[in-house]
Amino acid sequence: MSRLIALALCCLSYSAWASEEHKLAKVQVRTDVQSLERGAETVISMCTGCHSLKYIKYRDLLKLGIAKEKVNSWRGSNPPGTSIPSQMSPEVAVKGFGSIPPDLSLMAQARDGRANYLYSYLLGFYVTPDGKSGNHLFPGVKMPDVLGIAGARTPEERAQIEEKARDVTSFLMWAADPHEQERKKLGYYVIGYLVLLTVLLKLMKMRIWSRLRNN
Repeated sequence: MSRLIALALCCLSYSAWASEEHKLAKVQVRTDVQSLERGAETVISMCTGCHSLKYIKYRDLLKLGIAKEKVNSWRGSNPPGTSIPSQMSPEVAVKGFGSIPPDLSLMAQARDGRANYLYSYLLGFYVTPDGKSGNHLFPGVKMPDVLGIAGARTPEERAQIEEKARDVTSFLMWAADPHEQERKKLGYYVIGYLVLLTVLLKLMKMRIWSRLRNN
């Protein structure tokens, strides 16, 4: 219930939606540990300066398969069972941005387009003629261009930033539903069990009917 309430608040916290003129880019979400670890490192080193992930605990990262030494370097003195906090206090956030930056735990499910929206948003920053930062999907956003896409000067630089945005998007998709892959694996076992049960019941039916015909 608390996750559903937080998801609703995330949706309400953003009043601007994707511009109809700016189509969302397609992104392939990755589920391998290496990609998720790179995404987690970017989120924790950059995004948690303002945002929190209150539904993700450090021990969840261990269960994901990230090395204990890496997770310990991220959590510092925080116990493994604590949620990933924002490094910015609410008072400072309100003073600097006018409101508290939203929690990122469920952000991947809070927007139409989900992964495609997140990816396009991260790559949607540009510099206005007067030198200010803007975003095609979120006009008036106060978040800075943390990945530096607006400053990319070469195709190689842009490709590197796109790769980082893809990893961040993949991690936030995982954070929104950490048990998705477990459910999928369990689903395969359930389907296999049902298929086997169907075959056994079919064989049993054939055996029973063969006896009845013989009688």
